[in-house]
Amino acid sequence: MSVGVISLLAMFAATVLLDIPIAFGLILSSVAYLLIFDVAPLMVAAQQIVSGMDSFTLLAIPLFLLAAQLMNSAGLTKKIIHLCSAAVGDIKGGLAVVAVLASMLFGALSGSGVADVVAIGSVLLPAMYRSGYDKGFSCALLGCAGSLGVVIPPSIVMIVYGTTTNTSVGKLFLGGVVPGILLGLGLIVVVLWQSRKQGWAGGVPFNRQVFLVALKDALPALLVPVLIIGGIRFGIFTATEAAASAIVYALFVGFFVYRQLSWRTIWKCLRDTSEVSASILLIIGAAGLFAWILIAEQVPQQLAHLLTQWTSSRTAVLLLLTAGLLILGTFMESIAIIIIVAPVVMPIIHHYGIDPVHFGIILTINLAIGANTPPLGVDLMAACRIGGISMAQSFKPLVFMLMAMISVLLLLTFVPELVLFLPRHMN
Repeated sequence: MSVGVISLLAMFAATVLLDIPIAFGLILSSVAYLLIFDVAPLMVAAQQIVSGMDSFTLLAIPLFLLAAQLMNSAGLTKKIIHLCSAAVGDIKGGLAVVAVLASMLFGALSGSGVADVVAIGSVLLPAMYRSGYDKGFSCALLGCAGSLGVVIPPSIVMIVYGTTTNTSVGKLFLGGVVPGILLGLGLIVVVLWQSRKQGWAGGVPFNRQVFLVALKDALPALLVPVLIIGGIRFGIFTATEAAASAIVYALFVGFFVYRQLSWRTIWKCLRDTSEVSASILLIIGAAGLFAWILIAEQVPQQLAHLLTQWTSSRTAVLLLLTAGLLILGTFMESIAIIIIVAPVVMPIIHHYGIDPVHFGIILTINLAIGANTPPLGVDLMAACRIGGISMAQSFKPLVFMLMAMISVLLLLTFVPELVLFLPRHMN
């Protein structure tokens, strides 16, 4: 590895240690590299930042974010929680199971882990506290369950990965269905075990009539993933068109079904979406510049050469990449990791015959786990802020949840058909 690459990585590591926001750290280290080593005109920095954001597919990000904001404002979140509560009944740990199920369902609306944590946590965390659940356990659970929002389609992370690697976003969405369900089941197993151990009670007994009423109320929300995944699966529209359709549907439900949307609410949703979208796109542009430098320095070829000399096993390479991604996820933002890592490792993926959809899902799950590992852990941090506790209080119960998620990750690594079954049947 050249002196330039080592210097670039060292400068970026220094910005991380100084707690400079990831986007600005990437730009500062990249610009410093261009100035010090004089490998290209400084104008290249601006060109690469703009080029990194110049993609029609990325338009799906603000559209999906706006759709989620509208649906949340229309009251769909509370109806989803009410449906899950009615379905779970009074089993031990029932409220914690509701948190997982509600996060999975809302993840099919938002595509964002943090949005999932905020929407579900703001409603359920106070209820869990009142029911006697440990605060650290509750926040760790909401952080991990909320991170399923990046695995269950539609997923902003998958959109960025698909755009960066020219992989079908529709196939990635379909590939995330089974892994998302398995991750949810893994968390539920931990919840039931811990609840029996601690004696945490459930909710009210199951009532068929109450469940049917809740199902009827939540049906408009449940139709959203059907609209998105079904439309993509049968070739009716692309991911970007699906996002636009979700906005139209959210407006219809908010105005004419639940009647909770107003023009003032829509303006707030537009403003919030603009702020979040701008921060995401800035990270994408900055990471694009950083990745361009790594590619120009032939880092992908050097890494591929090193791995091919070390092993010929596809599984060993996946495990090695997984370990590296888990480490990166502890201190870097998910989207930045994708933009930087994906172009570097794609030559390796192709060399070993690894399906890019399979690797994309593995990468996404790694990032979901990383979103709950300190010191960064954005999803865990969001849950702890809502819950009013320090992150350290959630570390002990977090271990068991991360073990469950890593177990599912390893299962999907060794059995790729669990990921690829649905995408292979896509038109």
